[in-house]
Amino acid sequence: MTERVFNFGAGPAVLPEQVLEEVREHLMMLPGVGMSVLEISHRSEAFDEILMTAETNIRTLAGLSDDYHVLFLPGGATHQFAMVPMNLLSDGGIADYVVTGPWAKKAAKEAEKFGAVHIAATTEHERFMRIPTSVELDLTAGATYVHVTSNNTIAGTEWCEMPDVGDRPLVVDASSDIFSRPLDVARPGGSLIYAGAQKNLGPAGVTVVIGRDDLIFSNRSPSTLPTLMRYATSAENRSRYNTPPVFAIYVVSLVTSWLRDQGGLEAMDERNERKARKVYAQIDSSGFYHGTASTDSRSRMNVTFRLETPRLDARFVTAAADAGLAGLKGHRSVGGQRASIYNALPEEGVDALVSFMAEFECMNG
Repeated sequence: MTERVFNFGAGPAVLPEQVLEEVREHLMMLPGVGMSVLEISHRSEAFDEILMTAETNIRTLAGLSDDYHVLFLPGGATHQFAMVPMNLLSDGGIADYVVTGPWAKKAAKEAEKFGAVHIAATTEHERFMRIPTSVELDLTAGATYVHVTSNNTIAGTEWCEMPDVGDRPLVVDASSDIFSRPLDVARPGGSLIYAGAQKNLGPAGVTVVIGRDDLIFSNRSPSTLPTLMRYATSAENRSRYNTPPVFAIYVVSLVTSWLRDQGGLEAMDERNERKARKVYAQIDSSGFYHGTASTDSRSRMNVTFRLETPRLDARFVTAAADAGLAGLKGHRSVGGQRASIYNALPEEGVDALVSFMAEFECMNG
């Protein structure tokens, strides 16, 4: 390829071109440092500034109060499937899990290794094509925490609003929609939010964890819990108890600066709503395309749809790739197409997709 394509891949995903340009410029030598960002020490003044920028941006964008911590951890969101119950699920406690997709199901399964898990709701019997309503949630009185997955990348569903869980702590896997809209952290029981960076925050290799004091410094974990598996260890050492993923954090600092310069999360919310509305309008205006998620549960980050036959689906993906629209093949468990339109996917890319869909229908409908 001689030109950049529009990347609709689910992750690792598209990054802002402005960020990629800055990364390229600093890859050989950071200004005033004399070495690449890939070479600097995690104890250096240069990385102090990078880490502070990333944390300050996240605090500003999310509107975090001083009793919330921002941690940068390795291992991806899947690592958090274990860290959450290891830190928060004490002997005798019960954690509620709302299972709305394969990743939510895996999180619940992992938590069962460390304590009692109650499935407060699941839509698996409906192939995860919708989000449960609030009246469907069977929450445990005094639950240690309630875990939800805010956006389901595979099924293409998303919580329009986080559920009301009362005074129970809410733990959110926000990997695929973090910072696509304002963050909801002001809850009676507190919040702990985690997200792998590779969809909306940066490259693969770092996970951002945002948590209130009483959850980060929870006394529920056993004394035998390994040092690096404790949230408190990272909080006390500013994410540098050992060498963190320096380069990934550096890119997060650039992406969050870009988000700030775009107008913050309110502006991204409006932009993402507009982008998603265009694609769904093209789907709904035609009997040729069929959305797979329930209309009241549709994700703004991952638009899933299919055609009449798998053969036609395959033809669509191939033709789209030839037209410079990459990464549109749906997950193998759902089939069809999936257009991931994360923050950094420009609106021109969405317009190009909508135009291609109309043309493809004319040629094949």
